[in-house]
Parts: sequence; C-alpha cells; structure tokens
Amino acid sequence: MTTRRWTIDPTHSGIHFTIRHMVFAKVRGQFGAFQGTVDFDEARPLDTKISVRIDAASIDTNEAKRDAHLRSADFFDVEKFPALTFDSTKVEQKNDGYLITGELTIHGVTKTVVLEAATLGGGTDPWGNKRHSFEASTTINRKDFGLTWNQALEAGGILVGEEVKIALEVEAIAAQSAEQAA
Repeated sequence: MTTRRWTIDPTHSGIHFTIRHMVFAKVRGQFGAFQGTVDFDEARPLDTKISVRIDAASIDTNEAKRDAHLRSADFFDVEKFPALTFDSTKVEQKNDGYLITGELTIHGVTKTVVLEAATLGGGTDPWGNKRHSFEASTTINRKDFGLTWNQALEAGGILVGEEVKIALEVEAIAAQSAEQAA
C-alpha cells in the first residue's frame, strides 16, 4: 500500500474540549467547522502527515452568551485570528498507538504540542468510499497561546481554568472518493 491522502469528513468527526469552570466544575465544548487532511500509509504510519484548519468562530459550548465572549477579543478574537491550525512534524510509535508532534496555532501564537493518537481502522462505506478512523487527545495551557482573560472568585480560585483537554475523533475519506461521499 502507498501513502494515501484522506480528507477529514466533518459530518462524522468531532473536535471537542473540556476546561474547568469555577474550579469545581467542567465546561465542554466543540468546534463545528473544520477541514483537514491526513496523508497515511498503514504500512508506514510513522510517515503520516496531518494538516487541520478550524474555524475559531464555530466554537460551541451550548451557551450563546459564553460563546460570544469566547469569540471576543478577551479570548479567541475571531475577527483578528479566524483560524486555529495544526500541522504535524513527527509521528512516533507508543505502545499500540502513536505520539504526533506538531505545530498548533491559536490566537496567532504557535506552540509545539504532542497528541496521543490511535488509528481505529477502516473500510468501505455503502457508497463505495474508502474511510479510515483516528482518535487523538492532548492537554494544553490556554495561557501559552495568549488566552489569559480570567476573573478571581470571592471564595478563592479563578473563573476559567488554564488547562484545556482536547479530544479529536476523526473519520476521513480517501481523497479520490471524497467528492462522491454521501
């Protein structure tokens, strides 16, 4: 098998995050608009290349006022920084999975991050499209990317946590069949 380009299918994929709220609770959210490619060869997975672009304005935490605040200059400043991007630079084997190192850009700041990843398998859908599935996760500190807004709480602590857990579930279509996908 040779390296094949896979196009991320956003209707069957998800980019999710979790962050602490008021120290003791968690807020979950996702990005609804994104695109990307995975150049992958099952026989040579360490040669995999990944490129993803996320529409920052597509952030959704199921609360319109919070989402508007997250889009504002206090956080993502989507008018000035409309996209979050990730481009892999290295893939290493780790047990049954992989460590994917890459450059993550958020709010105009680029940092190297490492995702723990796994390939979940693949097959052909009922319309003849070849599909493959992957998952990955990482944890970042939002302050490293210039997302520093916060508010102190009367009882102690801060309103918004600094650690953000990111989880990706990706289903991708072989590029030559992507335009035929249902």
